[in-house]
Amino acid sequence: MSIEHYQNTYIQNNFADRIGGANYGKDTAIYKFEKIKRAKAQAKKDFPNVELIDLGVGEPDEMADAGIVAKLAEEAAKPENRGYADNGIPEFKAAAAHYLKEVFHVEGINPETEVLHSIGSKPALAMLPSCFINPGDVTIMTVPGYPVLGTHTKYLGGEVYNVELKKENNFLPDLDSIPEDIAKRAKLFYLNYPNNPTGASATAEFFSEVVAWAKKHNVIIVHDAPYAALTYDGLKPLSFLSVPGAKDVGVELHSLSKSYNMTGWRIGFIAGNPLVVKAFGDVKDNNDSGQFIAIQKAAAYGLYNPQITERIAAKYSRRHDMLVAALNELGFKAEKPKGSFFLYVEAPKGIKGGIRFNSGEDFSQYLIREKLISSVPWDDAGHFVRFSVTFIASGEEDEQRVINEIKNRLSDVEFEF
Repeated sequence: MSIEHYQNTYIQNNFADRIGGANYGKDTAIYKFEKIKRAKAQAKKDFPNVELIDLGVGEPDEMADAGIVAKLAEEAAKPENRGYADNGIPEFKAAAAHYLKEVFHVEGINPETEVLHSIGSKPALAMLPSCFINPGDVTIMTVPGYPVLGTHTKYLGGEVYNVELKKENNFLPDLDSIPEDIAKRAKLFYLNYPNNPTGASATAEFFSEVVAWAKKHNVIIVHDAPYAALTYDGLKPLSFLSVPGAKDVGVELHSLSKSYNMTGWRIGFIAGNPLVVKAFGDVKDNNDSGQFIAIQKAAAYGLYNPQITERIAAKYSRRHDMLVAALNELGFKAEKPKGSFFLYVEAPKGIKGGIRFNSGEDFSQYLIREKLISSVPWDDAGHFVRFSVTFIASGEEDEQRVINEIKNRLSDVEFEF
């Protein structure tokens, strides 16, 4: 039977309001990532012999380090690793605490009470609202950004208040702009630095302001830090937890997905305030039975070898340099970020003597349909597109070839800004 058949049965009327209620599945709106997917498929069909350059993908282009893969194989062969992991193994928690100290100079993290593993950052963000949000409570989110914490806040009957990340404020939220009544009702405040999609980095001074703000308003800070170790040009990796008082007000989420090329492995950790970590563990116990122990042990190997991430960061830094130079030669005002693998660029207003771009989405669709270059549009706070330097290329020579191809494809028009 088709979906349409079952839409006419009682099943349709039983859906929860949080996902659309009786109208679930009937919404004809096409969301931006689906639009990108469709445009890519059409572009490949229209130009089957032209390489599609994917600057939109938000995951690494290479496999995990050979040492990590070998450790997985070794541990997967041991019968004692076959069972449930529940809330994690001591070896992984110890490795996480060591990693925070060695890479980010975070002192005093107790691996027994202040660290728990997660099956990637996304499930952790999905579970944390269940620890704190009652109907009517507020989660403060930054936009543009990753929406999961806000989505689950709404699922629980809470509200979301968005703070825009603007270029004139270095893509940091203006804490003073948050209304007093919102701050009073807020339980959670989501931050993410280095930031997706803007690539912006925070400073210790900003994090200190956040700690003071959180203490003033009794709000829990959730700092999502999957790109924290991917920094460039002399910027040292910065953890929210390295700022005095941070552990009093919140937690930080780390993931090996981006910093260790381990997206599909689904492994990360939460660290910080022991009460928040404990509550997360209780909710987690009712959501999953833990990540495969062999993966945790392979991840621990990675955490004890942060030079793996340093090599990955060097590649992304090189690619950023090339992409920024190419775009700026074409008239863009691209600025290399200090962290992450994202380059956030203001969309042009149009093409001289030709079409107009009224949004980042308009420009993104033009790039994929006409130039076979995929990007991700962001129109939440200005008209921008996000390019990722995780495009497929094998070695520096091939990277330069891809960048040259991008430049060549965009050189036959003159953009207006």
